[in-house]
Order: sequence, then C-alpha cells, then structure tokens
Amino acid sequence: MTFRRAILLLAGVVACIPLSTANADNQPAEANRPNVLFLLADDLRWDALGCAGDRLAKTPNIDALAARGTLFRNHFVTTSICCVSRASIFSGQFARRHGINDFVTPFTPEAFARTYPALLRKAGYRTGFIGKFGVGERMPDKEFDYWRGFPGQGNYFTKGSPIHLTQRMGDQAKEFLSATDPRPFCLSISFKAPHSQDGAGREFPPDPREEKLFAETEFPLPPTAHDEFYRALPEFARKSEGRTRWQRRFATPEMFQNTVRDYYRLVTGIDREVGRIIDALRERKLADNTLIVFTSDNGFFLGDRGMAGKWLMYEPSIRVPLIVADPSVPAGSRPQTVDAMTLNVDFAPTLLDYATVSAPASMQGRSLRPLLHGDKIEWRSEWFYEHHTLPNIIPPSEGVRTAKWKYLRWVGVDPAVEELYDLTTDPTEQHNLATSARYRETLDDLRERWSRLRRDLQ
Repeated sequence: MTFRRAILLLAGVVACIPLSTANADNQPAEANRPNVLFLLADDLRWDALGCAGDRLAKTPNIDALAARGTLFRNHFVTTSICCVSRASIFSGQFARRHGINDFVTPFTPEAFARTYPALLRKAGYRTGFIGKFGVGERMPDKEFDYWRGFPGQGNYFTKGSPIHLTQRMGDQAKEFLSATDPRPFCLSISFKAPHSQDGAGREFPPDPREEKLFAETEFPLPPTAHDEFYRALPEFARKSEGRTRWQRRFATPEMFQNTVRDYYRLVTGIDREVGRIIDALRERKLADNTLIVFTSDNGFFLGDRGMAGKWLMYEPSIRVPLIVADPSVPAGSRPQTVDAMTLNVDFAPTLLDYATVSAPASMQGRSLRPLLHGDKIEWRSEWFYEHHTLPNIIPPSEGVRTAKWKYLRWVGVDPAVEELYDLTTDPTEQHNLATSARYRETLDDLRERWSRLRRDLQ
C-alpha cells in the first residue's frame, strides 16, 4: 500500500467517527442519550393520585403517564423534609453523607459538581431548572443553561398577577422546550404545590380554575386521624411542630374538609401542567426520546395521628409517588408496576445511567434502569431513615424500613424511645409491638441493623 493511499484510508475512517465520540471529553453519541424531564411535587403523599387508587383524586394526566410507564409502589424518601430530601435527590446521597440538614446550607462548589444536573451538563446536556430549588440560600443559577428557580418557599400568587405559580411554571417549561438546540436536555421542574403557604390566611390557595372542584366532596379521615393515635405518640412528639400546624389546618371537621379540598385542588393543578408539558413534548416530536420521572420530595400528614406536616417516620410522611415513563421499555411491557423498595437517592445514579455517564463513587443510590427493564437483579431489602433538621421543634428520629418491618427510634431522648410495626398485617401502623416480649428477637435484630446502617452510610 502506498503512503498516499494509507493516508486517504485513515482520513476516511476518522470522518466516519461521530464528533461526539471523537472529542476530547469522550462524550457519548447524542442519538443514544434520551432527554430527561424530572417532575418533582412538594409534599405529595403517595396515595393522593388516581393511579395510586384514590377514587376522589382528579389526576388524569398523571394517571395516563402511569398507564404508559412504570408505577413504583414502594418508593420512599430517606429524610422527610424538603431541604434534605432535595439535597439527596441531586446528590444521590443520604443526609449522613451530604451533610445538609437545614434550610441555609448550600452545596459547596465541589459537592454541586457531583450532582446529576452538573454532571449531565458537563457531559453535553442542556440543563434547565424551574421552581423551588430548596437547597440553601445561594442559588446555583449560573450552573444551568436555563434558570427559573427561586429560593425559599415562593408564593402562589405575585402582587398584581392572577396567574397561579403552578401555571407559570408550566409556561416556563414550554419556553424551555421551544428552544432549538441539538443537544439532549435535562429539565428539572420543582413544583411548590401542593405545599402550604405557611402562615397565610388560606394556606393551600389553588388556581382559580380549581376553586369549585371538590366543593361537594366529603373526604374521609385517614385511619389514624383519631385521638387514640395522637395520644399514643411520645409526649415530645405530641408537643412538636406537627401538632402546632394541625391546629391551624385540621382541628375541626370543617377545617379538615377545607384544607383537604384545597390540597387536592393543588394536586389537580399540577396534573393540568403535567399534561401541558407532555403535549409540548409531543408537539416538538420529543416524546419518543424523553425519559419522564414524576415524584415528590416527601409525603404529608392530612391529620394522620393528629399531625400536620411530615418529618416523622410514618408511612404518609416517608412514602411518595414515583412514576417513570421510559420510551425504551418495549410497549408490550407497559404499563407495569414495581414493588421493590426504591429511594430518593436512586434518582441521580438513574439519570446518569440513562445518559451513559458514570456515577461518582460518592453516590449511595442505585440506578432504577434494571428494574424498569425487568432485569433479574438483587435489590435492597432494607434502608435507613434519619431526620435531624430543626430538632428544637421536630423530634429527631432514625430507623430501619424493610418490606415487613418498620423500626422507629426517637434519638433525641435518653434512653431512646422505640416503635416497631409489622407492615404486612398492620400497614397503617396502628399497633406498636416494641414493648411486646413476643417480638423481642425482632426488635434486637432491627436495632443491630440500625446501628450497622448508620455507621456504614457515613
């Protein structure tokens, strides 16, 4: 072979290599990477959707998403409060590792560089953030290509405007999607709804379009929304912030109905915008290559145990919805349900997995992709819960959740106060077994698991 012919052949080979795999960053080919739409509700409990079995909820668009995707029936947060949970979502880490346990501490630049939006942007994704950021007071607006985030809680209505915040966020999502850009995108939308407007005269103000919705609906009390379950709480829990907020929202039957109606109206408002955003994806011919995740940062007490808010390690507080629509799952395998216990720390490694980006060793979650595709893999059989935020008004707690058992340990007192529930026979946690001699061996075993997990997850 002549030297000239060898050079021409080499040039032809190089010309056939896609630019995205030949550049210095060695980024994956764009055509193989899906867009990502991450939808996060705020304080949405797992069972307040039609697809979760709630016959009173009005969530047709979210239900339709579940009907063409995967519904995870046992999804949890590892700390039930917005700042900590969101830090775990971004970083894939338990609070014991990321160390954010208040509303003012931001990610350090080094820590943010290891979050899913930063890593996806570095890998060539166009990134956007809309809504309540929730981690610290310093906003990372320069770390996104499109930023419409805000600090703190935000407000459902701004002075002089009749447009509800949930609709404004839908409008911003459509603006992001209207851009002409060849890069794959990752858009994270963090709704304020159905979180309260704390301290306002009306704490759950809906969009005016939902004002008449549920006007004639009588919502049932949760199974534990009775004095006997409130009295069963330790005294320090009975006097905590959850009871203070219960007094503002649920103290009378009329207050309960008004609050729950407004809560469900806000959920319907989210549903409407989810529908608009999915329609925009279809109009832009992006739907067939967009991974959609819908979830919440934590659950919510609707008077359960005489409480409002979240924080405590009971199911309405820690269990949240999760729906994933993955267009690469064969149509014949959808819809499907997954019963494995999944966690908020799993999102970051999952999104990186879909983008063919290696998750850093600092991440403690696992990619959900094998579960979505029906792969036979070993999965977690237990997980660790912790809550140490605002210990002066929220009692600190830790614990272990398995498929069968829940071990709750109130760690702010000495000696610690313990609770034990058999979730297979008592899913609403009405019978504390911690003082029963019959379950002493189970209690000892779960104490050992708690000690091991809290040490190993540092």
